[in-house]
Amino acid sequence: MKKNMGTIDKVIRILIAIAIAVLYFTDLISGTLAVVLLILAGVFVLTSLVSFCPLYLPLGINTRKRT
Repeated sequence: MKKNMGTIDKVIRILIAIAIAVLYFTDLISGTLAVVLLILAGVFVLTSLVSFCPLYLPLGINTRKRT
C-alpha cells in the first residue's frame, strides 16, 4: 500500500469529518442521511490516518508531493 495522499488532502478530509460529526451531534442531520455521512466521515478519517485512498489508485490520482 503506497501512500497517495498529501497533507492538504488529509487536512481537508479531517475537517469534513469533523463538520459531519458536529452536524450529527447537534441534531442537524438524522436518519439515513446521518448514517451515510457518518460512514463517509469514518472512511475519511481512516484514509487520512493511513495516507492512502483506494479510490485514487484506479483513477491514477496522487496528491502526495514527490521527493
